[in-house]
Amino acid sequence: MTPLQASADAILQQRLKAMTPQQLQGMRRGLEKESLRAQPGGALALTPHPAALGSALTHPSITTDFSESQVELVTSAHASPEAALEELTQLHQFTYQALKENGDEMLWVSSMPCGLPTDETIPIARFGSSNVGRAKSVYRVGLSHRYGRRMQTISGIHYNWSLPGVSSEQYFALIRNFRRHAFLLLYLFGASPAVCSTFVAGRQHELQKLTDTTMFMPHGTSLRMGRLGYQSDAQASLAVSYNSLEGYAASLQDALSRPYPAYEKVGIRNPGGDYNQLATTLLQIENEFYGTIRPKRVIRAGERPLHALRERGVEYIEVRLMDLDPFEPVGINAQTMRFIDVFLLHCLMSDSPPDTPAEIAEINHNQHQTAARGREPGAQLKRQGGEVALAAWGAEILAGCAPIAAALDADHGGTPYRDALAAASIGLADADTLPSARVLAAMAQDFDNSFVQFIKAQSLTTQAALQTLPVTDEQLARFTGMSQQSVEAQKAIEAGDSMLFEDYRQLYVSPEHLQVRVREAVHG
Repeated sequence: MTPLQASADAILQQRLKAMTPQQLQGMRRGLEKESLRAQPGGALALTPHPAALGSALTHPSITTDFSESQVELVTSAHASPEAALEELTQLHQFTYQALKENGDEMLWVSSMPCGLPTDETIPIARFGSSNVGRAKSVYRVGLSHRYGRRMQTISGIHYNWSLPGVSSEQYFALIRNFRRHAFLLLYLFGASPAVCSTFVAGRQHELQKLTDTTMFMPHGTSLRMGRLGYQSDAQASLAVSYNSLEGYAASLQDALSRPYPAYEKVGIRNPGGDYNQLATTLLQIENEFYGTIRPKRVIRAGERPLHALRERGVEYIEVRLMDLDPFEPVGINAQTMRFIDVFLLHCLMSDSPPDTPAEIAEINHNQHQTAARGREPGAQLKRQGGEVALAAWGAEILAGCAPIAAALDADHGGTPYRDALAAASIGLADADTLPSARVLAAMAQDFDNSFVQFIKAQSLTTQAALQTLPVTDEQLARFTGMSQQSVEAQKAIEAGDSMLFEDYRQLYVSPEHLQVRVREAVHG
């Protein structure tokens, strides 16, 4: 161990000792899971969001993401991984019941999409006639002009995490370390090494042809998080620093205020008067900024997310780089969640120097390198101007996580956190055990190397398994009631609108309102 490593280890141990059992037991996590609705044959479902699921605008747990065909299931914050998974499972059961009534559609269990129609045929999510509902749809129309609809159909599972007594400054320290070490999560849990050829039709890419219908990277882990996924030249020009809340907010405010020539050409409206986007700035709203992790705050009615952060500080963080695991019924399991818990605590308690433009460039390189070639034998990453083996760096991080896992097990009982760490060590030592490798192996063994055929089979298996789980009358009544209440809530919002949409749009995106509350909010 180098003197630098010994010093870092001592800092971590000191901070770990300062954590009280009550603080560790106060850790909370929630899940947001996106999934495309697919037809039984594996093509994208083009039907509206099922009416039985209520209003996508106002339902607290069941909504849509970019596309009308993209269901998003949201849990509340829970004290244990199992409790969060239980809620997510129940949401799936209710959703599958609605899909059965919709012609036996299924949820696509991969992050990379099913067979897609032409770009303009992919339906954009609709949220009703209210100003806030129309703004949400116009925002998505803007995304389609800026990035194309195909890219927006990529799905993931977001991990919302908080710990009591953590300041905004400490959350930003966590975020800086997370970005430095995020390659390890991509390597261990990436599950999107292949895609349907329709996804890259007409696009430049670095993928290799596996079959006539499937493209892949032989050592890829998460194509979703690589150059094929949420990337854009416009956002590449953003130099967002995570050294402080003030600096982060200033970076975002600049992007939300700065006109971008390519988007000015698109314009706010087309010649027919329909809206093309909310604004011609580099970002339309805060949620357009794609990152592997976000500082978050629950917003009040009518509040911009940036204002909420500035006024009341960071409340929790949102981990955004996790792929859906096609081998897990709801896309993630408790052991993976426990590893993320340990990993985030390690990011929080380790020393976290300020980031620099040079380091940010290395972080971006490492993300793309791991996404495309993470399982390549001897894979190298960049660190502090030099190169380091991915496996060696990963082993360093796991060694630093060991005392945290032990402390969590001591507080919660048993060895589940140490078991999660042990499983990660196996994955680091043997790339063939990783989800990304297992996807390619399963495709080769039983599906003639077809991505769509493998994921279709997994989706059907998952559908059958979740539909056979028991649902109590109480659960059914509760979810049915939530759907009905959400429909009534949407009607109330629509009835209460008094402002013309164009006035609403101008007010919402005006730079002076980035720090001042306005009447309604647009969520991404």
